[in-house]
Amino acid sequence: MDMHWLTKLLASIQREKKQQIERKQCEAPPLSLEYMKQAFQNIHDAKTIEINNEFIGKITLFYIRSLVDVRQLQEFVIFPLQHASNPSLRKTVSTVELNELNTAEEAEQAALKGSVILHAKNRFWSIILPNSISRAIETSEQESIIYGPKDSFSEQIDQNLTLIRRRLPIRTLKSEEMIVGSMSKTTVILLYIDGLTNPELIRIARAKTAVIEYDTFLDTSHLAHFLEDHIYSVFPQFQQTDRPDAVVAALTSGKVVWLVDNTPFALIGPITFFDLFQSPEDYIHRWLVASFLRGLRFFAFLFAMVLTPLYVALTMHHYQMMPIELLYVLLESRSQIPFNPFWEALFMLLTLEILKEASLRMPSKSGQTLGVVGGIVIGQAAVAAKIASNILIIHVAVMAIASFLIPNYLMTNSSKLIQFGLLILAAWLGMWGITLGLILVLIHLHGLTSLKQPFLSPLVPFYVTDWKDTIVRLPFRWMNQRPAYLNPLKKYKFSKRK
Repeated sequence: MDMHWLTKLLASIQREKKQQIERKQCEAPPLSLEYMKQAFQNIHDAKTIEINNEFIGKITLFYIRSLVDVRQLQEFVIFPLQHASNPSLRKTVSTVELNELNTAEEAEQAALKGSVILHAKNRFWSIILPNSISRAIETSEQESIIYGPKDSFSEQIDQNLTLIRRRLPIRTLKSEEMIVGSMSKTTVILLYIDGLTNPELIRIARAKTAVIEYDTFLDTSHLAHFLEDHIYSVFPQFQQTDRPDAVVAALTSGKVVWLVDNTPFALIGPITFFDLFQSPEDYIHRWLVASFLRGLRFFAFLFAMVLTPLYVALTMHHYQMMPIELLYVLLESRSQIPFNPFWEALFMLLTLEILKEASLRMPSKSGQTLGVVGGIVIGQAAVAAKIASNILIIHVAVMAIASFLIPNYLMTNSSKLIQFGLLILAAWLGMWGITLGLILVLIHLHGLTSLKQPFLSPLVPFYVTDWKDTIVRLPFRWMNQRPAYLNPLKKYKFSKRK
């Protein structure tokens, strides 16, 4: 029923777009040089060049200087046209591609995307010569590893696609181009492997992208907000990465990937809750080491969420559960503090978040100094001023370190909000409040989906084969099947020996 609705929706969108194109063609003004000059008036870098050649006749070039590679324009277009010795345009500028234009809208969009508009013999052509301003290929800062590939994506979508195709030189790697944003005209490429990825996933991804109506897209996160099944959830339902190897691994497992122009991050879907704790380095370490580190991340995630709420619950409601020796230390530490444990913990957690945000927003060198010095100074001052106890300072510090073990930054931020919720429940109901909060989180996770696929898979629904690469990472020889929740057309990773 859901797939039928998506198919009908996609068909209606295509019909509407076709009608819009037909209406625009009827209403659009005729394509002429006068129209181009008028449309781009008050744009100082819009340039017009006229060339007279005895064989071709009068040639007019229109382009926007900041969007065009001027060196290539001079070398491959202007110079050959000035010295043309035959009437054929295509032979004269054979080193570049000529695309004929028929409407004024086509000419506008071509000029705004870095093309040179050429007018000769009462016809218009576009020559694609974009200005290739971009960063060099650098090491990923968000997902840095010791061993493994060091390259990462940049802001140029064609360059990012090249990095992927170098790792996947197969003709079944399909790429569909779409334009989103009524003002930004952002290019989005949908990637998948034909004959491997479930067609239902491709159809859902294509339909969700096609219905997006918004004016500006500047990052993959903007696209993710429109693709998510549950916009009110604190958990990310897509994975963002700037590593080509992570994208290739996702494609070969049966997932779909979005590349967005002018951003160095790709969007991967569908994902599960367990995917957010995986790191590219897990597949470089020995499987025993990788399994230990991955399990440590899950423990750190739970530890970071419940440690401070546990302190509040024990000190406010269940102090009788603590050993007598620890209780004496806690009473001595809190004997001169005027606040109850809830306000004490809330103040320190908010202070920690302020320090973390300040260190991230400041220049890198100053940010590191602020984080270290600010944490030490404020912690010592809080203890000296009898605002916080020594034990709470240790709790908050350990919690902060544990939260950094989560490889996904978006997941780290999600755990902060859950922590504050558990803190309130702990102050209200004690251990029962923490238990209630964790149950509510599990219920919420059970209801989440990513591209209509269950977010808690392979736990719910239970796929025993997928547990080979979930909390633990078994040897590659044992991971011979792709994730079952994706329903890939090719189930096995290993091909039979001939």
